[in-house]
Amino acid sequence: MNPIQLYKKAYNGLSRNSWYLSLVVLINRSGTMVLPFMTIYCTQALNFTIVQAGIIMALFGVGSITGAFIGGKITDKYGFYDVQVGSLISAGFLFIVLGYQTTFISICCCVYVLSVCNDAFRPANSTAIAAYSTAENKTRSYSLNRLAVNLGWSFGGALGGFLAAHNYHLLFWVDGCTNLMSGLLLLKIMPRSNYKKPHTDVTHPDAKSSPYKDTVYLVFILLTTLFATCFFQTFTIQPVFYKTQWHLNEQVIGGMMALNGLLVAFVEMVLISGLEGKRHPLRYICMGVILTGIALTMVNWLPPSVLVATLVIIVISFGEMFAMPFMNSFWVVRTNDHNRGQYAALYTMSWSTAQILAPIIGSQIIALSGYTTLWWAMAVVCGVSATGFFFLYKLRFQHQLVTITNS
Repeated sequence: MNPIQLYKKAYNGLSRNSWYLSLVVLINRSGTMVLPFMTIYCTQALNFTIVQAGIIMALFGVGSITGAFIGGKITDKYGFYDVQVGSLISAGFLFIVLGYQTTFISICCCVYVLSVCNDAFRPANSTAIAAYSTAENKTRSYSLNRLAVNLGWSFGGALGGFLAAHNYHLLFWVDGCTNLMSGLLLLKIMPRSNYKKPHTDVTHPDAKSSPYKDTVYLVFILLTTLFATCFFQTFTIQPVFYKTQWHLNEQVIGGMMALNGLLVAFVEMVLISGLEGKRHPLRYICMGVILTGIALTMVNWLPPSVLVATLVIIVISFGEMFAMPFMNSFWVVRTNDHNRGQYAALYTMSWSTAQILAPIIGSQIIALSGYTTLWWAMAVVCGVSATGFFFLYKLRFQHQLVTITNS
């Protein structure tokens, strides 16, 4: 099968609404530039201390957890459509307001409220993707959404660097306006008058009334948080390692981050198209977690070079592509129309928690024992996570007559 046929097969059969949702996410993420440059803005433009900047960044994480929890609850009660629109438009205005705050307290308050509004979108959007996909293409539907996220992130980061070099306030305006544009586009291409909250009676036999009563899912969330804490080292600690230990310049490091986004954007859909439905999701998740663990240790046993750093990001990218799409497909099939938002919220909260823990744990290990210990420690944590996923599959799902992927 030639490459054109592979891509055609990968994208074939996805619903029009799945494409619409991904377009909304692409525009939204193309304006994501405040968060990556917030620490530099606070310390360089506002003359805050690094401690104050750290507190502000932590509030992004805390607000994200709060927003995901509230967003999931509201989604189950009122439906995903209104939550998505409300989140995008409110966050759009708040990004612009944040750009005019100059005191530490006012920025802290605005950041927290902004993050709550902004991240209420994520469980609602995940629920919407599930509603507009089928059992046969649900993993590819989430991969399409991830493609939009990665393309938007790559573009937003590059544009943000250009704008930051000229005027930091432009970051807040562009981020805010893309949020507003995304909300208005959603209203235009998927009008409120045409929206009907999906109702399906098919429920997976393992589904519970609440994710907090679903023991298997809680174990899954714990293992996901362990993996995510390791994965986020790639974007928090590893760039500093390359700069200070391997003496790579910012342009090379930025290029490797862009390579991650491009690989995921152009490879994942074809990869998932060939894998979806052939094995249980937990088996692919195990493979992805193991690849990530191996990649993080490669800097310990391979010589410092741009080639090795590039190889590391390639292996991590494939680990991401094996693990994350199937994590989404795992939790979706355990839900129904009345609790899907709460399941999505807990999954989002897992990643938000890891986003807070990753730099804290990473920096502490470095301070106590150095970078080499950090990379070995992250490999061990990945090993624990992969082992947990493997035993979850062996003990709970291996002998089921109907696998999750075909439910």
